[in-house]
Amino acid sequence: MTVAGAKDYVNKQVGDNREQIEYHMKEVLKLIGEDVEREGLLETPARVTRMYEEVFAGYSVDPRDVLGVTFDEKHEELVIVKDIVYYSQCEHHMAPFFGKAHIGYIPSGKIAGLSKLARLVEAITRRLQVQERITSQIADILEEVLQPHGVMVVVEGEHLCMCARGVKKPGSKTVTSAVRGQFRQSAALRSEFLSLIRE
Repeated sequence: MTVAGAKDYVNKQVGDNREQIEYHMKEVLKLIGEDVEREGLLETPARVTRMYEEVFAGYSVDPRDVLGVTFDEKHEELVIVKDIVYYSQCEHHMAPFFGKAHIGYIPSGKIAGLSKLARLVEAITRRLQVQERITSQIADILEEVLQPHGVMVVVEGEHLCMCARGVKKPGSKTVTSAVRGQFRQSAALRSEFLSLIRE
């Protein structure tokens, strides 16, 4: 994965099955009508396999572990990390989708390093996914590991399975949210979070 300051994860299972994946990728190319012997495609199965090591790296890490060491801190006010760029693959069509995640939480005595929130997003998105699950998983893992007073996550996404095929509506965005704890109880807190991520 390539996030500034984050560890580089790769999907080890892809590496272990490199020959089989390359073979099957070559077969898919044949089945869609391509000439797998033409120059531009000779290395495509190997390139796709190397790409899979990276874009599916989330399978090689437990998202809970990427939060790493947490710190005891008395700060109990809103913490937000916004505009965390992510790339994922739709599990329905294996087409890319991408966008930004915005995370807010109110600590209850325990905080995570800010870069760890970006790592968490990477670990969850670098696998076959749906946006709704990404949003819930980020919130649920933060709630489980940090036990904050509240968590709110908003994820924006542009889905190529909707822009480039099917209804073909480029530029359309999907927005999902997950609300936990005090954010669920307080409309003012939700409004504060939404206002700050729009600034």
